[in-house]
Amino acid sequence: MADRKRQPEPGLVQPVVLSASRATDIPAFYADWFMNRLRAGGFQWTNPFRPSQVQTVSLAQTRVIVFWSKHPAGLLAHLDELTRSGFHFYFQYTLNDYEAEGCEPELPPLADRIDLFRRLADRLGPDRVVWRLDPLLLTDRCGVPELLDKAARLAMRLAPYTRKLVFSFADIERYPGVRRNLARAGIAAREFVPAEMEEFARGLVAINRGSGLALATCAEQVDLSSHGIVHNRCVDGELMARLWPEDAALMSFLGSSRARKDQGQRKACRCIASKDIGRYGTCPHGCRYCYATRDPEAARRAFHRHRPDSGGI
Repeated sequence: MADRKRQPEPGLVQPVVLSASRATDIPAFYADWFMNRLRAGGFQWTNPFRPSQVQTVSLAQTRVIVFWSKHPAGLLAHLDELTRSGFHFYFQYTLNDYEAEGCEPELPPLADRIDLFRRLADRLGPDRVVWRLDPLLLTDRCGVPELLDKAARLAMRLAPYTRKLVFSFADIERYPGVRRNLARAGIAAREFVPAEMEEFARGLVAINRGSGLALATCAEQVDLSSHGIVHNRCVDGELMARLWPEDAALMSFLGSSRARKDQGQRKACRCIASKDIGRYGTCPHGCRYCYATRDPEAARRAFHRHRPDSGGI
């Protein structure tokens, strides 16, 4: 009797691309947990919309890890082990300057974050550290000219250490928790109108003439292609293929229908399919504009309760 093809276990997923994470800053706060689970070969993930649905995320087929972070200091000490593990990885590194506005109250000083960005790029190379200016937020103290001035100062210090700048315009109205957290912090913020998006795009292109970075938007409907600004794929198959063309398993995945657009993301998102292992409401950065953290105090409590030896966040 012929052997039947083995079927995957219920609740088991085996992603080729792992996302760590859009939902919380794993490199900043959960690096020890992440490395423990990496050594164990997998993670537990709970569906935030169906808490009874728990998945086992196996690393058996994983080839690439995409890290998302505002300050990945916790993971820096593990870079050598990560490299030896055989997994490919790169960083989406958000670096804004909202110190005067108080939008990111728990982040380290801007100078420290810039220094870490540069040290990380020195270790990995500029292709593997993508600069995110994200989200762009208008307040009563910070208009488009002020945002462009901030972007210019950051570009002077970061452009030699990266190849791409990705930005997005803040979504405020669609997220009640964002509106509430901004209001509680006394930040009078509003969304961009189309004319302001165009104004920012023109100014950013002018700033970029001396840097030569690729410019892209993240999950935006607005078309800025007339300025040479494209729609980004943050989980980016083209980047993976360029960085690791010798990986036959990865290249087979990228050439297949499995590497289609991630159906779990917003319509305007162009990322390819991946599995995110984070959990909403667990990031203690306290960013006032964050859609993933409705209650900053609850997020801090969740972080302090977490055990590095647990299966999931």
